[in-house]
Amino acid sequence: MTTTTTGPSETRTGEYTLDPSHTRVGFVARHAMVTKVRGSFNELVGAGHFDATDPTKSRLELTIQAASVDTRNADRDAHLRSNDFFDMANYPEIRFVSTAVEPVDAATYRVTGDLTIKGVTQPVTVEFEYTGSAVDPYGNQRVGFEGSVTVNRKDWGINWNTALEAGGVLVSEKVVLEFDVSAVKNAA
Repeated sequence: MTTTTTGPSETRTGEYTLDPSHTRVGFVARHAMVTKVRGSFNELVGAGHFDATDPTKSRLELTIQAASVDTRNADRDAHLRSNDFFDMANYPEIRFVSTAVEPVDAATYRVTGDLTIKGVTQPVTVEFEYTGSAVDPYGNQRVGFEGSVTVNRKDWGINWNTALEAGGVLVSEKVVLEFDVSAVKNAA
């Protein structure tokens, strides 16, 4: 039997592992100043502690394989893997480690942490909405969260760009990072 609840409770407090097949970490950037390009990372691992009673005791660590970037265009993905962008040959991983979690309201959490890309670490704060919990058909307790944050890619040394003839640049400096997370509670 699958049950879904929208409010956190003490029974959901525990250690969790991200389910990579049901979790998406993606990004959105403007291309040629007229459209948006969306991408995601297909290889990631993450774990953390969720404390439904005292969210300030929660924590999260996430590691993404930069080579798994996927924008549905092989040439663009190869360029993103190069030293113009992620420089995955020298920096194969992108990491996020939370440093603080604070409740905003009954279903929203502000997660602050250190995001490391290309060997540069910068603090970011993401507001996550708790989207519910459920016991799946296999008896696993799951929790879900969604969030996003806008960052400036130049803060991590991702500076490549080219000017457009009509004005503007090919790739926006501002990038929206998107998180759709499904985590499974570890067995006691």
